Amino acid sequence: MGRTAVLMLLLLVAATDAQVFSVPLDANSTFSWTVNYATETVSVEVHSPATHKDLWVAVGFSDYGELKGADLCVLWRDWRGRTHFQDTWVAKDGRLSVDSQQDCLGFRHVQKHDVIKFTFTRRFDTCDPQQQDYILEEGTTHIVWARGRGPLFRLEGLDVPETAQSHGFQRAQLLKNLAPSSPHPPDTWHHDVTNSDVHVPDDDTTYWCRVHRLPAALRTKHHVVQYEATITPGNEALVHHIEVFHCEAPPHEDVPAYEGPCEGPERPRATRVCKRVLAAWAMGALPFSYPEEAGLPIGGLDFNPYVMLEVHYNNPERRADWVDSSGVRLYITPTLRLFDGGVMELGLEYTDKMSIPPKQPAFVLSGYCITECTAVAVPTEGILIFGSQLHTHLTGIRVFTRHIRDGRELPELNRDNHYSPHFQEIRPLKRQVRLLPGDALITTCWYKTTDRDNITLGGFAISDEMCVNYIHYYPKIDLEVCKSSISSESLQSYFRFLHEWEGQSTGPELGISDNYKAVQWSPMRAHVLQELYHETPLSMQCNQSTGERFPGYWENMPITPVLFPLPPQPRDCSKQH
Repeated sequence: MGRTAVLMLLLLVAATDAQVFSVPLDANSTFSWTVNYATETVSVEVHSPATHKDLWVAVGFSDYGELKGADLCVLWRDWRGRTHFQDTWVAKDGRLSVDSQQDCLGFRHVQKHDVIKFTFTRRFDTCDPQQQDYILEEGTTHIVWARGRGPLFRLEGLDVPETAQSHGFQRAQLLKNLAPSSPHPPDTWHHDVTNSDVHVPDDDTTYWCRVHRLPAALRTKHHVVQYEATITPGNEALVHHIEVFHCEAPPHEDVPAYEGPCEGPERPRATRVCKRVLAAWAMGALPFSYPEEAGLPIGGLDFNPYVMLEVHYNNPERRADWVDSSGVRLYITPTLRLFDGGVMELGLEYTDKMSIPPKQPAFVLSGYCITECTAVAVPTEGILIFGSQLHTHLTGIRVFTRHIRDGRELPELNRDNHYSPHFQEIRPLKRQVRLLPGDALITTCWYKTTDRDNITLGGFAISDEMCVNYIHYYPKIDLEVCKSSISSESLQSYFRFLHEWEGQSTGPELGISDNYKAVQWSPMRAHVLQELYHETPLSMQCNQSTGERFPGYWENMPITPVLFPLPPQPRDCSKQH
């Protein structure tokens, strides 16, 4: 048996009892992996072009896709033709240092014709004493890669950004939920919401929207039990993420046809009602399935039949020859399950009251779903949360939601420490979370505005900011929005303080946005604003599906206290070495 066949057999045996996931690194390279939670390891297989026999290939991880500071496993050949594989890290000057503790384990490789394939295994947490190894977490992982020509006489000191012939990064959730999907009813059928031969613009980034009318069969209520991406073959590296939005219009109202750039001037204003997320997929995501007890309601006499598809195309080579018909496949059944699934919005109200000063490396905002709201809106038996989609606009870098009961913090609902607004998927939770009346949920977002010269306002525009967790749960209840903002009274007091004590051009005659824009922002003023957000009373949106608030007075509500915070997750390095 040849060397290639032996390696492929080893890979097949390794993957027999594991799900294999894959993302393209570029149009010619792939990164595939399996996850083993028992051993807390990820096994990786990389396919890379090898147009030169003495190339070097680096694959690894960094916080947000930067090569500098990255943790890399590097395959390289020396001048004698010998192949090496080493665990390295990249200093801030771009030069490689070989790690004193080698944690790129179980290396195998084979090269045939112009392709090289190699495998290795990596622990979630290597407990590296130099603390140069990246810790694989539940949220988004930025996979970085680089290729260059050799041979090399040594790896130490190699300037990766300067010597790489090509490099880039890809985002994925490596630590997937491996639970099997629930079976579909026999009468399940599928409906595709796709583009149709879109000639993708030769821009680096394009958001393409298409309004779509659902089939007549959905004049009666059905359940969506699963959805998945359907990608045009060959376009796997182009299609970055996809969302399907329901158009929240009266049931008999036609939504105008539109197909083009989502922010194009020709897009009809009437399509702005297409904003309720039905499905979301991001590169590398699995099909999203509902628990066997629940389904997403779709159709019926009171359901507008229009949806809008949004596809994010990532085209860094600015190719003009891409043609795409990708989209989402919905699996639909007329056999209704026991419960309707619902979607609830947590986090911050869409308002300019919650805004972010410029030049901030990490500015933190929190939105509250307070005890008083869930007490009146959640039934005694509670609801079960099974999925979560974290959402910000362009400056978000970290998002998480905490769960509080009687002042004690329970395990977090969801966390992404390396969040990217360009990688938004609905993630099934690895455990269903029961939310009881009186519980509180706190959604916290970190923002980086170092490249902005003035305030970033909270709001709907892509240049504005949001902080949202769309949670998927069952059974569906009437609570649709549980979000907060700073009380108007507290914010006006802050603007008055800036005018009277610091001579800023703020005042009661200006609106909120104009007051923020009038401030000459300094680190101290930004710090005081952040403390204000975290300490002053709230204005609550405790809203029903009609848009009306639940009965009660929801202004100047107290922030939910966390009397017993969750202790930090300890690292277990006792078994490592």
